[in-house]
Order: sequence, then C-alpha cells, then structure tokens
Amino acid sequence: MGVFVGARRYLLLMVTGVGETPRFAHESERLVWDLLQRQKRPDWVVLANQRLTTEEKDHELDLVVLMPGEGVVVVEVKGGSVWVDEDGRWRQGRRPDNVIHPVRQAREGKYALREYVERDARWRDSSRRRIRWGHAVVLPFTEVAPDFSTPDCPRWTICGKADLDDLADRLLDVIERQETTCRRPADDDIELIVDIVSGRDFPTHAVTAEADDREAVADRLTQEQATLLKATRLINRLEIRGGAGSGKTILALTQAKDLTRGQGDRRPQRVALVCYSIGLSQYFRRQLEGVPRRHRPAFVGSFEDLANEWGIDTAAHDRNDAEFWERDLASRMTQIAASLPEGKKFDAVIVDEAQDFADHWWFPLMKALRDEDEGGLYVYSDENQRIFARFGQPPVPLVPLVLDHNLRNTQQIARAFGPLAPMRMQLRGGEGADVAFVPCPREEALGTADDQVDVLLETGWEPQHVALLTMGSRHPAQVERQEARGHVGYWKSFWDNDDVFYGHVLGCKGLERRAVVLCVNAKNTERAREMLYVGMSRATDQLVVVGDPEFIREIGGDQVAARLGI
Repeated sequence: MGVFVGARRYLLLMVTGVGETPRFAHESERLVWDLLQRQKRPDWVVLANQRLTTEEKDHELDLVVLMPGEGVVVVEVKGGSVWVDEDGRWRQGRRPDNVIHPVRQAREGKYALREYVERDARWRDSSRRRIRWGHAVVLPFTEVAPDFSTPDCPRWTICGKADLDDLADRLLDVIERQETTCRRPADDDIELIVDIVSGRDFPTHAVTAEADDREAVADRLTQEQATLLKATRLINRLEIRGGAGSGKTILALTQAKDLTRGQGDRRPQRVALVCYSIGLSQYFRRQLEGVPRRHRPAFVGSFEDLANEWGIDTAAHDRNDAEFWERDLASRMTQIAASLPEGKKFDAVIVDEAQDFADHWWFPLMKALRDEDEGGLYVYSDENQRIFARFGQPPVPLVPLVLDHNLRNTQQIARAFGPLAPMRMQLRGGEGADVAFVPCPREEALGTADDQVDVLLETGWEPQHVALLTMGSRHPAQVERQEARGHVGYWKSFWDNDDVFYGHVLGCKGLERRAVVLCVNAKNTERAREMLYVGMSRATDQLVVVGDPEFIREIGGDQVAARLGI
C-alpha cells in the first residue's frame, strides 16, 4: 500500500498482524519469536517480518518489540554461524564472500520505522513527543564472548546463544542504555503505533472494479469476433444470428463503420444503420459521436427516424395503430425510396433487431439501395427476442452466419437464461455473482423490486450501473420521465450518471446494464417467455429476478425455474 507521509513516500507492508502466527523464512527467526512469546510481559506486542520501503531503500525488520512504559526495540536476527573477520566485516556461514551488515540493518530499520511513525498525521496531530527507540542484534546459534565490542555494537546491543534465556530482559536493557532523554511510551502510544504500521486506506472490495475487469475481457473478445467481418467481406447479403450476449449489436456497429470508411480493396460506402427501438438508436448515435464525420454512416437511427428524415411526420399517429405503422407507413416510404436521387440512396443497409421488423418494412429498405440486386443487406437477429407479433422476413435470400458464443454476460447470468436462448451458447463471460431470485406475489413485485435496487446500491453499485426493468405495467418513475422528457429525452437518460434507469423490457433490446432488477409483473403469458429472456439477458454482471415463482415456472419452464433456485 502506498501512502504519502510528509514530503517522502513510504510503502509499508504488514506481513503478520497482531495476534497472528507468523511465517518465517528462517528457523532462527522462529526460535527468537518463540522465546519472546514465553519471556515477554503480557502487554508487550511483538511484530514479525515488518517490511518498510522508503525512497532510499527497502527494509525488512525481523522483529519489532513494543513495550508499554519502556520503548520500542527493532531486532535483527541472523542464524547459522556469524563471525567477524580480521578486517572487521561481519560474515555468515562458510562462504568467504557472504558479507552481512546486521548492526546497520537493525539501526537503519529503527530510524526508518521511527520516521514513518512520527510523520504519520495521527501521531503529529496528537502532538506526541518522541518516545524511546532502540535496536539490537540476536545471533541465536552463535557464541558471543562476554567482552565482545565494536564501536557500533557494544556488547549490550547483541545477544548470542548463551544470552537467550534472558532475551526479554536484555531488550529492556537496550532501551534503558540507548535512550535516556526520550519519554516512555504509554499504552495509547503503543496502540497508535500498531495502527500506523498496520497501514491505512486499504482498497476495499468493489463490485464495479470486478465489472470493469469483465467488461474489458468482453470488449476484447468482441473485437476478436469482429474478424468475422473480414472473412465475409465479399458477401453482400448476410444474416448474422445469435443469442443475447453474443455481441451482435457491437458487430453491427463495427460493420457500419468499416463499410463507411472502406476496407481492403473496397471503396467507402454510403451506409444506413437501422434498428427498431429508440433506445438502441440513441446508443448507436452516442457510440458514433466521436467518430470523424467521413467515417460515420450516412444514416443512423430507428425505422421511424428514417421515415422522418424522408419527410413523413409520424408524431401525430397513434402508437397502437398497427395498420399505419406496419403497412401504410411502409408503403409511403417505399414510394419515397424509389424516387430518391442517386446521392441519397445507400450502398448498404445494416439492420439490428431485425426480428422485430414488419414484413412491409423491408420494401423501402431495398428500394433505398443504389443497386437493389447487388447492394449490401446485413441483418442481425435473434428469433427468441421476437416480442412483437411481427414476422417479417427480408425479400431476398441471405447467407446465414451463426454466433454461438456468449461474451457479454457473466457465466452465472448466461446459465440462468440459457434454456430460453435460441441455441446452446458457449459461455465465455467471466465469473460473477450468483443470480438472485426474490419470490413475491405479482401485485407486490414493483415494491419488492424497488427494495432490491436499494440493496444493489448499498452493496456498492453506482446508480448509473443499475436498471429496474418491468415486464408488465411500467414503473412510476419511467412514466414520469417519459412524460417530462418525451421519448427521445427519456432514452437519453439511459446514460445519465446520477440515477437508476427505470424501463420496460420491450424497449431495452440491444442495451445492457451491469446490474439489473427484473420485475416479473406481467399479467398474462402472451410473449412473456420472450420478455423473460430479454429481461434476464440485459444484466451483464448481476441479476435479481423478482416475481411469483409459479408464474416464472409457467413461462420459463422447469429448467429456468431450477436455475433461479425455485
């Protein structure tokens, strides 16, 4: 853990905490530790393997003995045979080149630890005067003569094999001799030192960090998957089929950019990127905001947006008027498309959410191609996400390409909705939290879902990462936002960074949130299985499903019920 203390940077690692049994690299250190545990006073604290990094060097303090009412002693332990040669150099073992510096290590470790403690704001803010600090060397397997002495290591600072029975008392003597002017530490001084050397401001577990990691992996896998576009670049009529989480939407966006700027020996093309929902169209536009204008598709938006661009005012028409939206609108658009000047037509049309396109919608798209026979038509679909009673098909044959990898959802989430997917998917997403199921009656589902949103926020999810999606009546917050901001403004709020998103699964295909509470409040089973599939797959990292267990079993089947723990 890196911390700033005063003007210097320290890295402090507490290898062994108070009350824990330490692990030692050398048996000599374990021996001295055990002796001190038997000899020390009850209120002493002994720390082992204390590492401290300053800008100058790394220190490893074998033992730090904290003695209330006495002081602090830093102990350097050297095992084996330790001896001093004729030049005054300390050596260890038989190797003549094995020069060691036990006294310097103990002394420098003492000063480094003392400075670290005294520079800590908690020590400074309490205006504590310096306490007594000492250092000592212990050689548990080496005989040290009674009259041994060097200028930097008088006999009372070193303990040999014959001194071990009195080790604790000898460390007390070190404090009495080395520090005569500083004060004796009180109990609260020792407690504060332990707190300081234990570190501070440690990183805490963050669900968002784990989600960032998984998202980075998913993005890389999706980029790798984009190589499929290179392999199929000579095919002008293509249908890409895949289940939720297979990366279809990102692949469609990538293809739109590639065709627009040209790739390999193919010239830049005039491209239309079309989808069904307002939310997904806003996603596409946001993703393309930073792209140079010449690399952006000529048109990006929903089928309705295309009608508006061609001069048809759709705002006055009832959303429930199927005759207008599925037949009359398409007929008018087909007439306009046929009469478009060459410069306004497209070389290629890319359709995402194709399973929701009405049969007649394909005619204006085909007429909008410069070359109706050879122009590019690229269709992305998932039949199991067909949640509207439309069964339109492109009027031309397409080469199928199947995506059978789930890249975007955690394995727990992908397994939960797996029985609802159109095919068996290979799960390549990371490991995450288990999918949670909260049983409740349908009439209590909204309130229970609100409670689960609060739980997600309390466990560390940011509001912008959380969505509450309903399958039946809309959440009051969704109704309020749509009335206040209009449909486009409401969908732009999907990317707000300060609030939870409230929506309905019908509008969220192609979109995702890291944490989703799915409120199963539908009143009947019509298209409920498809909506359950869409709703569960919108969560990339954490999913909570709320609703009546028997209704979920009825619409999802026994396998989904079992995977939700029902």
